[in-house]
Amino acid sequence: MIQRIQSLYLLIVAVVNLCAIFFVNIVAEVEENTIFTLANALNKGTFTIFATLTFISVFSYKKRINQFVMNRLNIILNFFLLGFFVYRWLNLSGESVLSEKGIGMFVPIISIVFLSVANKAIKKDEDLVKSVDRLR
Repeated sequence: MIQRIQSLYLLIVAVVNLCAIFFVNIVAEVEENTIFTLANALNKGTFTIFATLTFISVFSYKKRINQFVMNRLNIILNFFLLGFFVYRWLNLSGESVLSEKGIGMFVPIISIVFLSVANKAIKKDEDLVKSVDRLR
């Protein structure tokens, strides 16, 4: 059931993570009018893994419990990534090179919010199915 609201939330998370790979800067350094983007392969790989996990979760709509667990795992991994970004942000030096924090640091926060809302909708669906089974 792709038309469920939680599928829409999960697709938003997947699109945001895929856009973070190609279009979003994590940190940009400006040195003599040249901008260097510090979105390394590790960051791109983690965003790819998160997007893949979210797509798998979208298409496992028949197994709501597994979908719920995959979203929880994705939330936990996004918290770790957010902690890593905050650690790098706090340790980023601004000595001789002017550094600027990019919007890519907020991608895990957006993902966590939408995954939490999707989990709430999945839980509501699961409770509805259990209540219907009780009436039989």
